[in-house]
Amino acid sequence: MLVILIPDTDENSEEYKQTWKHLSSLEKIRLKKHKVQGRGQGLTEIYLIGNTAEVNQEEIESLPAVERVVRITHDFRILGRHSKETGSIDFEYNGVRFNQDSFHIFAGLCAVDNPDNVERMLQALQENGQVCTRMGAYKPRTNPYSFQGHGKECLPYVFELAGKYGIKVIAMEVTHEAHIEEIDECLEKLGRPTGVMLQIGTRNTQNFELLKAIGRQNTYPVLLKRGFGISLSESLNAAEYLASEGNNQVIFCLRGMKTSFNEPHRNMVDFAHLPIVKRLTKMPVCIDPSHSVGTRDSSPDGVLDVLHATSQGIISGANMVLVDFHPSPSEALVDGPQALTLDELPKFIEDTKITRDAYKKRIALWK
Repeated sequence: MLVILIPDTDENSEEYKQTWKHLSSLEKIRLKKHKVQGRGQGLTEIYLIGNTAEVNQEEIESLPAVERVVRITHDFRILGRHSKETGSIDFEYNGVRFNQDSFHIFAGLCAVDNPDNVERMLQALQENGQVCTRMGAYKPRTNPYSFQGHGKECLPYVFELAGKYGIKVIAMEVTHEAHIEEIDECLEKLGRPTGVMLQIGTRNTQNFELLKAIGRQNTYPVLLKRGFGISLSESLNAAEYLASEGNNQVIFCLRGMKTSFNEPHRNMVDFAHLPIVKRLTKMPVCIDPSHSVGTRDSSPDGVLDVLHATSQGIISGANMVLVDFHPSPSEALVDGPQALTLDELPKFIEDTKITRDAYKKRIALWK
C-alpha cells in the first residue's frame, strides 16, 4: 500500500506526526519513506510493507497529512506506476532535469583511452550544445585478457576536462562498491567540476550486493541497463532493489537482448519495450543503440543501422540516448567498430531532433 502525503508536508508539523504515529502503530506492517523533489513541490511517499489486505484504506485516507492512498498491485512498489494519476520520477541533478518527458543525449567514449581523445570528444560536445556524455573508466569484459579500463587513474583528467568544456553529467559504469568511493573522492578533491551518473551494466543487473550498495547512496543518480539474458520483469526488479535501499533517482536503459536471432546485429533491438517500461513504472527510459546494433553498417538509403535504431527508440518516447562516439574509432580500445565519428555528431544530433519532433506530433495527434 502506498500513502501519498499532501505536497510539501512539513515533517515537524502536527499533521505529519499524527499520521506517522498512526501508521507506525499498524500491526505487522513495516514503513518505508521516500521523498521526491519535483520541479515545483516536494512529495513524501510512505510505503506500507507487509500484509496490507486488512488495513482499512478509508481510515488511512482520513489521516490529516494524507492526500491519497493507492493499493499496490504489482512487485514494483516504489518505482511502479500504480495509477493513472501517478507522476513520473522527476529530479534535477547538477542542473540537468530528468523525467519521462525530458530528452538528453549522452554521446562519448565507451572506454576512456587517453586525455587527448577525451578532450577532443568533450570539445565537440560543447561546440554542439551538449552538456552530457558517457565515459567508461571501469570496463567489465567477457574476455579476461581484454582491456578493462584505466580505472581511477583516468578520473582526474576526465573530470577536469568535463568541467573545462561545461559537461554537467557523465554516465560512468561502476562494477564494484569501491568505484563509487573512488569517483566521489576524486570529484571532491577537484571541487566537483562535473557530475556523475552511476551506470550499472547489463552483466551486473543481478549483482544484488552492488545494487544495494548503489541504492544506499543518494549523491549520484543511477542508470540501470537491462540484463541481456533475463526477462523485463527481472530487470525492473533490479531497479526496484536500488529504490528499496533509498535511491529512486533511477533511469532504466534498454540495450538489446542476446539471442540466436540477433544476427547480423550485436543484439536483438528491444526498443519496442520502451512504452511498456513507462506504463509499468515511473522511470525515465534510456536507449543504447550502439550496443544493440554493434556495427556501422547502413541500408541502401545511406542511413546507418544505429541511426535507424536510435529513431525507433526516440519515436517511442525515449528520454535519453547513450551512444558511442570516438575521435578515431580505429584506435579505440573498446567497441571501435560501432563508434560514430566526431564529424557525424552534428548530423546525429539533428537526426534526433527530427525524430523527437515527430514523437511530439504523434502525442498531440492522439491526445
